[in-house]
Formats: sequence, C-alpha cells, structure tokens
Amino acid sequence: MDKFSYISNADPKAIESLYQQYAQDPSSVDEGWKKFFEGFEFAQEAFPMLPGSEKAAKSSTPSGIVSDKEVNVRNLIHAYRTRAHLRSKTNPVRERKDRKPILDLQDFGLSDADLDTEFNCGEEIGIGRAPLRKIIESLKYIYEGTVGFEYMYVRDPEKLKWLREKIEKDALNFKPSKEQRKRILKKLNEAVVFENFLHTKYLGQKRFSLEGGETTIAALDAIINKGAELGVQEVMIGMAHRGRLNVLANIMGKTYEQIFNEFEGNATPDLTMGDGDVKYHMGFSSQVNTPSGNTIEIKLAPNPSHLEAVNPVVEGFVRAKGDAEYSRDRSKVLPVLIHGDAAVAGQGIVYEVVQMSQLDGYKTGGTIHFVINNQVGFTTDFDDARSSIYCTDVAKIIDAPVLHVNGDDPEAVVFCVQFATEYRQKFGDDIFVDMVCYRRHGHNESDEPKFTQPSLYNVISKHPNPREVYNKKLIEMGEVEAELAKTMDAEFRELLQDRLNMVKQKPLPYVYQPLEEEWRNLRRSKPEDFDLSPETGASEAKINKVAEALTKLPKGFKPIKQIEKQLKQRKDMFFKDKQVNWAGGELLAYGTLMLDGKPVRLTGQDVQRGTFSHRHAVLHDANTNEAYNSLNHLEGSEQQFEIYNSLLSEFGVMGFEFGYAMANPNALTIWEAQFGDFANGAQVMIDQFISCSESKWQRMNGLVLLLPHGYEGQGPEHSNARPERYLQLCAEYNMIVANITTPSNFFHALRRQLTWDFRKPLVVMSPKSLLRHPKAISPLEEFSTGRFKEVIGDPEVKAASARKVVLCSGKVYYDLLERREKDKTKDVALIRIEQLHPFPKTQVEELLNQYNKAKEFVWLQEEPENMGYWNYIQRIYPERSFKLISRKASASPATGFAKVHAQEQEQILDKAFA
Repeated sequence: MDKFSYISNADPKAIESLYQQYAQDPSSVDEGWKKFFEGFEFAQEAFPMLPGSEKAAKSSTPSGIVSDKEVNVRNLIHAYRTRAHLRSKTNPVRERKDRKPILDLQDFGLSDADLDTEFNCGEEIGIGRAPLRKIIESLKYIYEGTVGFEYMYVRDPEKLKWLREKIEKDALNFKPSKEQRKRILKKLNEAVVFENFLHTKYLGQKRFSLEGGETTIAALDAIINKGAELGVQEVMIGMAHRGRLNVLANIMGKTYEQIFNEFEGNATPDLTMGDGDVKYHMGFSSQVNTPSGNTIEIKLAPNPSHLEAVNPVVEGFVRAKGDAEYSRDRSKVLPVLIHGDAAVAGQGIVYEVVQMSQLDGYKTGGTIHFVINNQVGFTTDFDDARSSIYCTDVAKIIDAPVLHVNGDDPEAVVFCVQFATEYRQKFGDDIFVDMVCYRRHGHNESDEPKFTQPSLYNVISKHPNPREVYNKKLIEMGEVEAELAKTMDAEFRELLQDRLNMVKQKPLPYVYQPLEEEWRNLRRSKPEDFDLSPETGASEAKINKVAEALTKLPKGFKPIKQIEKQLKQRKDMFFKDKQVNWAGGELLAYGTLMLDGKPVRLTGQDVQRGTFSHRHAVLHDANTNEAYNSLNHLEGSEQQFEIYNSLLSEFGVMGFEFGYAMANPNALTIWEAQFGDFANGAQVMIDQFISCSESKWQRMNGLVLLLPHGYEGQGPEHSNARPERYLQLCAEYNMIVANITTPSNFFHALRRQLTWDFRKPLVVMSPKSLLRHPKAISPLEEFSTGRFKEVIGDPEVKAASARKVVLCSGKVYYDLLERREKDKTKDVALIRIEQLHPFPKTQVEELLNQYNKAKEFVWLQEEPENMGYWNYIQRIYPERSFKLISRKASASPATGFAKVHAQEQEQILDKAFA
C-alpha cells in the first residue's frame, strides 16, 4: 500500500481549513498537523510549487534555487549519457537503425527558444555556464560522434565518476600527436600490405582476411603500448581465425617467410609429435619493444575453429602466469579476447567466462574484450544473429562499460582501446570495445557474400579501406598531416613491393620465460614409458606432516558436530588404525606434492566439501562461518592449496583449468565434475583441446579430470561418466584414462602426473560409493613406497584352480568381491584393469598367462554393452577373445527405477559366477 495514500484520501477542504487555523495560531492544531504544515511552508520557500503564488510567479529564480528549465537541461544531459550511444555514428557502411533514443528538446520540456539561454548545467560536462546551444553541441560531439559510450548502468560510484570524467573531458580534448598519427598510419599500412600481399600471392586461398577491419592492428598495437606504459609485462591474446594471420605478422612479429612457407606447404613440422593444424589455428609467442622503451611479452593462444572456446583457456593461462611469475599481481598480465560479433552474442561460453571474471578462484585482473564487429556471421545478418540491440550486451551482467566505435575512424579506435587499458589497469575489471566495421569478402576468400547480403556488399565493394579513409582525412586536416600522409603512402607502396619481392625479414629475438624453461626441461613421452610407472611414494615424515595438518584445528575454531566426529575418525585413520580411506589418500597426495614444492589447484562444483561430503578440505566454524583450509597450514610447505568451489559451469571452468595447466607444468591442476555425466557440458574442451592439443599444437598438458562414475541406482544422469567417449578419443598415448579402486593407487596416480618427465591429461572415473566402502581402504605403508599399479591381480584365487577369469574396472569389482565372499566361490579370479589407456597389454598378458587352466575369460562391466569399455577393449586388445557380461545395449545409460537397477546388477553378478 502507498505510504502517502492517506493524503489523497483526506478531504482537501478540511485540510485547507486546518491550514488557515494553523496560519492564525500554530499552537491551535494537533502537533502532527503542526509539523506537517511547517514542512509544507519550508518546501514552499525553497521549492515554490503552488500555482499563482507570489514565489512561483516571479520571472527569475531566486539565488540558490534551481529552475524547472535548469532541471530539464540536467535531465537532457543525463539522457545523452544514458542513451546517445543509440544515435552515435559507429557504422561505416550503412545507416544505423532508429533505436528511439528520445533526445529531442521537446522530450525534455525545452524548445528552440531556449537555445541561447545560459544554464549552469554546462559545468556538468566541463564547459562552465553556457548557452543551451553550446551544451547540445558539446553533448553531440562527445556522445553522437564515432564513439558510442555505453556505461550509465555501472553501479559503482567511483567507476561511474571516473568513466564520466574520462569520457567528457578526454574525448573533447583527444588529439593525437604527429608521432601517434604516424604510428597509427604505420600499423594500418602494415595491415593493408599484409592482406594485399596474400590476396595477390594466394588468390582464392582461405586466409580469413581482416579486410574491412584492418584498424584492429592499430588497436592491438595501442593496447600493448599503453599497457606497457601502465605496468603490463605480458599480454595474452585469444582470438578466432578472422585476422589471425595479420595479427601474427604485424603484432607478434612472425615473418612473412614463415607464413609464406605455411601457405606453400613448405613448413616442416615434426609430425612424429603430432598431426599439426591449419595455419590460422596455431599459437605464437614473441617479445616486442614498445615506443616507450619497454619490452613486453605477447602470446597468441592456439585455438580450434570452435569460436570463443579459447576464451577460458586464455583466462586460466593468465591466472597461472600471474600466480607463478608475477607474485599474483594481476596487473602485470593482460588477457585480450578478440571476438566476432556473431560469436560474442551467440556462444554461451562468453557468458560463462564473463560470469567467472570477478570470482576469487578465477580473477585475472580484468580482460579487454575487443569485438571485430563486421555485422554478419558466416552468412547470417545481425538481425537474425541476436535479440539484443548490441552484440556486447553480455557486458551488462558485470557492469562492464562498452565503447562502440566506428572502425573507419582509427583515432577514435585508438582512443577507445587506450581508455579501456587505463580502466582495466585502474579497476582490475573487464571492459568491452565494439569496433563496428565490415568484412570485405565472404566468410572466406572463396565465398560469395552477395548470395545473402547483395545490397550491403554492393556498398562494401565501393567503400575505401580504413587506411585510405584515414589518409584522406589527414590530407584534409592541414599541411602537416597532408605531408605525413604523403610520406606514409610512399612507405606503404615500398613495403608492399618488398613483401611481394619476398625481401628477407629478421625474426624477433626471443628469451624463454621461467615457466617456458620448465616446459623445455620436459620431454615427449615414448611407448616404453607406459610399461611400468615410476616410483611415486612419499616419505613417512612428509605423510605424517600432512596427516597432522589434516587433523588439527586452530585455537577457538568450533566445527559442527558431524565434522568433529569426522576429524576424530581421520585422526584414528592416520595414527591408530593406519588404514586410509579415499579422501585421506587423495589429500595425502595433495599435501605431499605441496611439500615437494608443487602447487596444487582443484576446482569444480562443491569441491571443498566434495559432492558426496567426503573431502572436507575446507572446514567452517559453526559460529562465525570462517573457513579453514587445512592444507594451507602444512608445516614446511611454501605452497597454497588452491581449492575453489566453482560457478555452475562445466565448459568455462574446465577450459580455465586446461589453460592453467597449459601454462604451468609444475602444478597439479584438477577439475572435478559434480557427477561424471555432467562433463559432457564441456565436450568441446575434451574434443578440441584435452585429447589432441599435443598432436595439433605440440602443447603438452597435465590436467586431471575427476568424473564420479558408478552404477548405484541413482538414475541415468548420475551413473555414467561416459568412459567410452574418452576411450574413443584415445590413440598415440595422448591421455591417461583410469578407473581406480584403491586409495593408495589413486595417490600414486596423482603423484605420477608430476613425477613423469612429460605431461599427459589424466581422466579418472572417480568413485561415489567407494568413498565410504569398508573395503576401499589402503594400508598407510602403501603411500610411502611403491608406484601406480596399472593392473591388480587376484591374490585370493590360485591360478591353477581358476575355471573363469573376470576382467573388470572400477567399483563393480567390489560388488563381485562381495558376491564371491558371500557364495564362498573359489574358482573365479577377479582382475582389475586400473588404467584403460594406455592399455597395459604386457602386464595383462603376464597375468592371464598364469591362468592356463581357465576355460573362460570374461570382460565384465556394469555399463550397457554399447557404453563403458567393451568396444575399446575389442579394438585395443584383439589378441584375446573375451565373453562380455554387461547390461544390454541401451539408449539411456541407466534405469531410473531402483528395483530394476538392483535386478540388473544381480543378473550381472549371477552371470559372473555361473
């Protein structure tokens, strides 16, 4: 209910009568009415409202009182700040749609008659008291020019004030020096020369040219130069294929000769290390000197054709570099993500990465998002590519400002990216620059764009490129600028001729960074590396230190009762029973690696506690909710245990961790799925990066995926991590796929990741029910000695007495063991395959050869026949003929009915011992 409704409900005549009474004698009315009338009179003196009153009738406003017109002008200024971007001249090749900006004088109670009236509101935009005419001219210059500033939704007052002052003062005063203009024109020259060179030499070949958006090169150059001035030491660029070769040549310093060899097919990659990738997907690193005298490291991440998929990889890489090389000073490493307009609007990974940007586990100090907005997808017009007005509207979810700018105005583009770099360095937040341009050719150079955009491409075919536009502008500006244009035009033609004549370029020198040296100290794997795992035990002293940290609480810390009980059990486990459960074995692996000087990072949904309440790596005080990370209080460790509950994302978070592991070979980097089934939300990362980055891009990666898997009657979405998909991707020793059954073996698998002289992704079908299974424990001595066991034989059944040998993997082993013990069966041997890929064929053969009297060899799995491991086993191990025991082939991974699940499981066990 409206809290002022009593006023409108009252009798006006009665109130008028009371007021007359109050006017004669204030004490004659009730105290409440007395206060009401006092307030009314005060308001009348300061802000005259009554029609016909003496104050309202005055022609001029008393000193200190704001007139209605002044308020209207202030509202007009506010509207320009908020909505004038809708009217800005950002499109170089066609008129913008009428987006109803509501900025006309009559919308604010003003008219042409007010144009010469002076208003104090001019001070709001830094021009002092000024006529309305001049105020509007200034607003149009600032807000209706070739930059559309979209920022008034920013809710932080400090940022909003900074943005407004920067826009309204710096935009009015921005005038590049002669040297700056020369630099802009130089980069435009280089960009156009490169495209002309390729278009002349390789007519019709796919290169995904930057033509129409060449100002991107001047923009990236300005970001790098400004960043270096403001303390940035490294820039990591993630981008798709459009313009990538131009960036490699003119930003990264890759020579034309190198690019030429790739076009000619003369480049000789070492294909013993993989199959390679097309020229516009490969990564590159260089060190460049900036005009201000700084040297800055620049990296371009390798990426697949899956647009925007590289974004989280870049962010994870930058986070790792900041952690390891820049003492967590996020301002030193700058991620720059270059988007296309269709992709930034259409790909959900953009939303995920933006949503991650301010979270403690994923902060990178702010990202500059640069959109090459050529107003069309492959063939899709922007009207069909998004519902939002702008492709960058995702920025609003984190209050990131957006600068929309005309790509044909290189000076405005440079202003915007310098502005963006300053904002990022000052506030450590994301900012977007949306450069509206066009695409000279079709999606690729052999594509015909007039099939779908005939009228637009009629305009584009006659439109001069940004270098020609800028050249003409300089000539028209005056004598000095015209002379510069003339000189640079001659330089352009000489440069183009040099390139066409294949004049030699000198590659930039390169000094490897510390983490790169660590990668160089590693080697590629060889097949024999997988015959036997290295020793991975940790000393008893280290194990005891970790156990102490995991069982102690700080003074005054009060956990909830269930945790008190678990801590007591944990203490007994380590120091009394010396039988370690799954969580204990896992945490021992992390702690001992930290004592070895290795960083450990684990993220995913609910990982601090664990989906199944088993890990409890971070405890919370029952009274204050204060968090306590046990392994961060590990005596003798200089490392922090980086364990973060992630946002509800798979694609973005897995990509981030892949990037982290790509940067730091010494970190154990782990992503855990809430349930293994959910990893398919990140299938692009698995298919395009994890399984093949070593083959495609010669980049090793040691990322670990923990995917909870196992049939326990939880239904089709919580039973199956789809091991068959990972195994289908397995070849050439590209990654490790395992389904582990003991805590000690899991401990050794994790430590093996950093013990090897090479790096491989590790995909673990991790347990659920085994986390608390009374038999899924390991003696403490198995952690101080030994190695990972790829295969575990059966110590209970003698080989000579076995009539049947059952091979299996994972949790189903314990179901089989329980049935065998219950039935007192003595002639069925159970062999566990702990590592599926690389398949331990030699070890398996040695074991099976012992069972020379067995009549039947079985592969048993609880997954349906068309899922799980069966197809892989037939492909990888054709030397043996196995009978299959499994669920029937099924479209769905598991039944949703508990009774049906139990019946199916019983049938599998019955067949195993039949």
